This record gives sequence, structure tokens and C-alpha cells, in this order.
Amino acid sequence: MGENDPRVFFAAERTLLAWLRTGLTIAGLGFVVSRFGLFLRLVGRNSEAPVETRGAALIGAGLVVLGAMAILGSAWQHVRFCRTLGRAERPNGYWGGWAIGMSCLVGAAVLFLAVFLGAS
Repeated sequence: MGENDPRVFFAAERTLLAWLRTGLTIAGLGFVVSRFGLFLRLVGRNSEAPVETRGAALIGAGLVVLGAMAILGSAWQHVRFCRTLGRAERPNGYWGGWAIGMSCLVGAAVLFLAVFLGAS
């Protein structure tokens, strides 16, 4: 691949999408950890010893925030990189804003999930 090759742009976009998947995976793990604490509380209702689940909720919410940071940070990094590309390195007629917009929307939704988990 030489200079002025549009494949550079597509490689950068694939990297952005890989980080989006990674962030969603981390956020999903955080959601599962947070809800596992709720599961333990429901199962422990019949036992005499109280079950402490606040730790699971905090760890889960922290993982969700980490996932959102991965998504939003990678979108920011992608925008910064794309600004360094020349006109010939960008494909003709291709709008790269879709990936950025979707990443920002998903990142905001994941942050909303973190607030929801932190409040519950």
C-alpha cells in the first residue's frame, strides 16, 4: 500500500468498528456483573444472612463506563486520524460520518446505561 491509497481509510474504519465491538463487549460484561448482584439478592432472600450486592453494582457500572470510554475515545481518535488523510486517501463518494455518528450514538446509549445501573 502506497501513499494516496483509500485502503488506509478503510483500515482505519475497520479499527474503529473493532473498538466499537470491544466497548460493547466490555459494557455488556458490566451489565451482566451488575445484574448478577441483583440475582444474588433475589436468591438470598430466603437465607438468614443478608447478601451484599452493592459491590457488584459498582463494578458493573464501572465496566459499563469503561466500555463507553472505549467507544467514544476510539471515535475521537478516528476523527483525528481521518483529518490527517489527504483527498486521494479518502474514497470518492463515501461518507465516513456514518461510522462516527453511530459510534457516538452507541457511546451515549452506553453512558445512559451506566447512569441507569448506578441509580439502581
